[in-house]
Amino acid sequence: MKLEKSTRESGDRLITKTDTEGVISEAMRSLISPYMQNKFACGEACKGIYMIVHFPKQSLFFIFSILFPMLLASQTIDTIVVTATRSSIPLNQVSAPITVIDREQIDLSLAKDLSQILRFEAGLEIGRNGGPGQTTSIFMRGTESNHVLVLIDGVRINPGTIGGAALQNISPEIIERIEIVKGARSSLYGTDAIGGVINVITKKVNSSSINTSVGYGSFNNRTALMDLGYANQSSELGVTINSNQTDGYAIRTDSDTKRGYENLTSNAYYKQKFSSSDIAMRYWRSEGKVEYLDFFLSPLDQDYLNESTAFEINNVISDQFKSKILLSHIKDDIKQNQSTDYVTSKRNVFDAQLDFSIEKHNIAAGIYISDEEAASFAWGSGYTEDTRSEEFFIQDSIIEGKHRVFIATRYIDHETFGDEIVWNAEYGFDLNDRISFSGSSGSGFRAPDATDRFGFGGNINLLPEESNDIQLSASFKKNDNSSYKFEIFDTQISNLIEYDMNANKMQNIGRASMKGMQIGYQYTDDIYVFRADVINQRAKNDITNSDLLRRADQSLTLNISRKFNENIFGLSLLASGERKDFGVTLPGYAIVNLTAKLKVTSNLSINAQIENITDKDYQTASNYRMQGASVFIDLTYNWQ
Repeated sequence: MKLEKSTRESGDRLITKTDTEGVISEAMRSLISPYMQNKFACGEACKGIYMIVHFPKQSLFFIFSILFPMLLASQTIDTIVVTATRSSIPLNQVSAPITVIDREQIDLSLAKDLSQILRFEAGLEIGRNGGPGQTTSIFMRGTESNHVLVLIDGVRINPGTIGGAALQNISPEIIERIEIVKGARSSLYGTDAIGGVINVITKKVNSSSINTSVGYGSFNNRTALMDLGYANQSSELGVTINSNQTDGYAIRTDSDTKRGYENLTSNAYYKQKFSSSDIAMRYWRSEGKVEYLDFFLSPLDQDYLNESTAFEINNVISDQFKSKILLSHIKDDIKQNQSTDYVTSKRNVFDAQLDFSIEKHNIAAGIYISDEEAASFAWGSGYTEDTRSEEFFIQDSIIEGKHRVFIATRYIDHETFGDEIVWNAEYGFDLNDRISFSGSSGSGFRAPDATDRFGFGGNINLLPEESNDIQLSASFKKNDNSSYKFEIFDTQISNLIEYDMNANKMQNIGRASMKGMQIGYQYTDDIYVFRADVINQRAKNDITNSDLLRRADQSLTLNISRKFNENIFGLSLLASGERKDFGVTLPGYAIVNLTAKLKVTSNLSINAQIENITDKDYQTASNYRMQGASVFIDLTYNWQ
């Protein structure tokens, strides 16, 4: 059978075109079908959250009798972050909205990939074409999935093809912490950072140790981990190898065929310290196979490879000056096993930065040079495109008493799109020890990817997408343990890229806006951690006044953990409102996960997770079934 009609819908760039056997090329599917969505949905605005979660009363009473007493006592420790300003800075001095997820939270979650961690963070929405390893996208405060820049230790891993990083292939076992900065950050990181930045900080070595673990759970999910570390006064060496395999489940609502996933992740790290400098080498590799169903529900599979290599030199020149040089290489590969189709992206980067302090100013300036190659072969034709970008940035962080100021600008000389200047400006004010206010504004841009320009319906005359945003926040620290935060945001995007059905090619024809507010409460002490956030937003097409696809107007996230001596119990809740999809409205849903970490001996621990305890049937993409109730148990042994 031959399908006569071809469609291309922008957003995450769906192109569906079949060959003479009627089978969609999977390499191209992986390149452009993460979401099968249009940037602009039609229809009425989402009606909000209308969800009732039914638990047995006894279960609710038991859970909250254990966890909820935390509303009564914490100490906060100054956390140092790097993503918000490209330099180390205490978290409480950052004026932009930022979230940090630490290793303890990651351990307790028993998540199998990065997206399973991020979905319980307010303002982040995950869309997935079904189960483990399936194409996954992230929306940050309503912006597009290719508007979120993902870094691993400061190295950009977004490919030069569809733009969105492969979140489903990033193993939590390599992660030390995750820093999430919301809002435009193109002045610090260049293209793609319109919605925000997610920086995955991998594990570092503090002491010599050997950790191993094995796990088993629903859907014949098997995991194995070996984590080796060696450290002395002058050097650090770490190696992590993690295997994750599952038979999966039936990912489509219109098929009973199960689709599995295999992943092998390797991460290596070496650091050598000298009297006033250090060098570090890092290598991350994620490879495996993912099974899926094509447009005609035929079972197919593909091999994938995600890889990042980095060499870093840090030098303390004097009390006022220090420098950093980062050389990196990334590779993103997909090969379809039922055809010769493929898609690949490679990038070499030179990133140099000089920091210097003068009185109250902490100034950083640097250069960024990127050489990128994107290639694809599908439907009997392909392309290879090289792109070079040369950039210069400068920024200043000023702290004067109760006042905090951050300004940054970046000049970009893009081989294809010419000159671009982007900026950020932020101001924070501490009224007293408990009340703080901050405001930030910035511009961002995204250069069209290779598929936009050379794929099916590509247009070499496209302009970059551009944005301007404003974010205001107020925080109140009730005591040393609890705090409240209120944020409002407004993002405007112009030159939005969308497929023009009349011209049969990609065009800059759209404008979009994302507006909303977020209210959060946090409580921490030596026993309890409690975080709750509510967000109300609308992401819409300003031309048609219709909602953007697969983004809910309202959502609630709740994360609770409680320690019992050396044991930890956790509860995570995600409630999301209805959202538009192609021709349908997906209903709202609420899911609850329970987790536990039990210390059996000083060396042995048992970790357990019950996912979706109410067995809620829900979708984040139309016709793709998300995971129902499931159980996973992990045994970890420390050989130190």
